[in-house]
Amino acid sequence: MTNLRDKADLFHSLHTRESRPLVLANAWDVASALLVEEAGAEAVATTSAGVAWSLGAPDGDRLDRDRALDLVARIAAAVRVPVTADIESGFGDTPEALAETVRGVIEAGAVGVNIEDTVRDGATPALRPAGEQAARIAAARAAADAAGVPLYINARVDVYLRGAGDPETRLAETLERAAAYRDAGASGIFVIGAPDSGTIAALVKGVGLPLNVPCGPGAPPVGELAALGVARVSAGADLAAAAYGLARRAARELYQEGTYTALAGGVEFGEINGLLARGEG
Repeated sequence: MTNLRDKADLFHSLHTRESRPLVLANAWDVASALLVEEAGAEAVATTSAGVAWSLGAPDGDRLDRDRALDLVARIAAAVRVPVTADIESGFGDTPEALAETVRGVIEAGAVGVNIEDTVRDGATPALRPAGEQAARIAAARAAADAAGVPLYINARVDVYLRGAGDPETRLAETLERAAAYRDAGASGIFVIGAPDSGTIAALVKGVGLPLNVPCGPGAPPVGELAALGVARVSAGADLAAAAYGLARRAARELYQEGTYTALAGGVEFGEINGLLARGEG
């Protein structure tokens, strides 16, 4: 499948299957993307944190746009399945700058984006005003429409993640933001930090779009999230963090004990080489 519009249509369809959410084990470089695809992924998502770390930058709008998009292009060229890119808050302060990022994402060969409503213009990350974020999403949608690609815009609502306001009002504020982003052209809603299954069920019922939630240690299994009506489940930075955790454990064992047990179970050298050779083709 080489047509970008066809890939975008397929990616949209993966969010609308009853009781079968799209599961994304987020990648951070070409090799991890190929391994995720080989494991059975129906689509490949990037993790902004993992991408930034792999390129020597901290997460949180610290990586420059060109380097991020270059990696998206490399991944999209290597895998066969649709690719969606985590672009943090859009690599730009204005709606016009976000639109430019979206054009770059499409040129890179991706058919989806994550856009968060956290803004980092002070010492502590905070929520961007909902109206301002809606205008940014509208600009992203207009840029994608002008390019002729039905880009999947996954609008992240960070009310729970940032602990905004009173706990009793967070569900209502999340739903209000979701409605504004939906009206501005979002395709789905991504909520991190929902405190329990009841809240997730309320979000599924209330957002009016496919709901994305994170998975990982401590989260309900995919089957339970599917039963709640979740449409998309993402590992986020957890795979990259686990890989770096292994690297640290193996290095400490080597230097402190002089042994190598942590290195057991790695992917074979020839297998990785073979995947990358295939990705070049």
